[in-house]
Amino acid sequence: MYDAVILCGTPRSGSTLLCGLLGDAGVGAPDSFFGERFMDDFAAGWGLPPERVAGWEQRYFDAALRAGRYGTPIFALRLMRENLEFMLGFLSRLFPSGGAGKALIAAAFGRVLFLHLSRREKLAQAVSRVKAEQTGLWHIAPDGSEIERTAPPQAPRYDFDRIHAEVMSLETSDAAWNDWFAAESIAPLRITYEELSEDPSSPLHRICSALGLPMPAQVRPGVARLSDATSADWIRRYRAER
Repeated sequence: MYDAVILCGTPRSGSTLLCGLLGDAGVGAPDSFFGERFMDDFAAGWGLPPERVAGWEQRYFDAALRAGRYGTPIFALRLMRENLEFMLGFLSRLFPSGGAGKALIAAAFGRVLFLHLSRREKLAQAVSRVKAEQTGLWHIAPDGSEIERTAPPQAPRYDFDRIHAEVMSLETSDAAWNDWFAAESIAPLRITYEELSEDPSSPLHRICSALGLPMPAQVRPGVARLSDATSADWIRRYRAER
């Protein structure tokens, strides 16, 4: 039996969709608790003081465990590759005898099932991120209503250089995950965005089987795709300019 699930991904790889499915299946309530830029917001929501005084990190860790478990036996976490070293540094201060890498994570969270969520089509992934950054709209529900917006609506603008930089960044991050898994002798359960978006029940079934949990009676994705004609046009233009 596992004590924790860590969803290892990159931005716009389908992690929000998978986090929702995991929560519906009783696998904690995964979120980016150790995403450095989100920690102040999490801390405020948990009633922690903004000043990082002595004992703050332990209180934050304890609150993150409660939030990530959400009343279940399993702690669930979403972790982007860019935040891995930050999280390991954070944990090393709380578990100074815990070792490094996988051993340190085990000292903090117990037996961990690592999931690696990646997207085969890095260009489509890059376009998705650039378009979300420009429009401010990151997620919509299946009925089309907005779930996450970070800025007032703006019209998207094709930007070859920005898209290309994002493609390179995503390829680097995915490769870095694989390098870390190899270095730590971790064999993650691998899931692709493409299979997750096509048939969410299939990868969820593999996860539940690995955890020894029953599948939920119904699998209802909480988010819908944002790709549209603009996305397709940007992909076409980028390929033509390469």
